[in-house]
This record gives sequence, C-alpha cells and structure tokens, in this order.
Amino acid sequence: MSARRDALAGLAALSGAVAVAAGAFGAHGAHGLPAELLKTGAQYQIVHAIAALVALGRPLGRAAGWCFVGGGALFAGSLYALALGAPHLVGAITPFGGLALIVGWVVLAVGALR
Repeated sequence: MSARRDALAGLAALSGAVAVAAGAFGAHGAHGLPAELLKTGAQYQIVHAIAALVALGRPLGRAAGWCFVGGGALFAGSLYALALGAPHLVGAITPFGGLALIVGWVVLAVGALR
C-alpha cells in the first residue's frame, strides 16, 4: 500500500474510533441537545469512516476517501464542538462537512461508472 493510502486508512480508522467514543459519550454522558448532537455526529462519522476504507479499493476511491474523512471531521467535529459548548457560529462549518461527504459519494459513483 502506498504511503498516501496508508495515511488515509489510518485516518479513517481513527475517525471510526472517535465516532465510537463520541457516540458512547452521547449515549451515556450527555443529555438533551448535546447528546443528540453527539449521536448524530457519531452516526455520520462512523458510516463515512467505513466508506473511506471500502473506497480504497475502488476507482477514484482515494479521492472519495479523503472527502469522507475530511467531510466527516468537519461535519461531526463541528457538531461535537457545539455539544461541548462552542459558540453557535461553529455550526456554520457543518454544511461544508456535509457537502464534502456528498462530493465523496459523487466521486465514488463517477469512479464506479467509468
């Protein structure tokens, strides 16, 4: 595996670990809106961490994988920050993460349909 692929696989695996930790905190340590934000972020992050790992073996998979990992970090990370008390302005980052996730799926589709 190339160094770039190794880095992407490593970051995807770490993203999965963060998602599990955030989901557990949302389920057991937080209440109300913060718990919901943590759970939502964890759900999106874990799905896209797995998608990044699966994408590695597909055409254009590395590009899609980076979109999944980066988009997951922006989307879920901004929700985690809000859950932990960050200013509401941080919520402006969330849509950019969501857009990166969508782009990742489109890139993966283009690679598959080539």
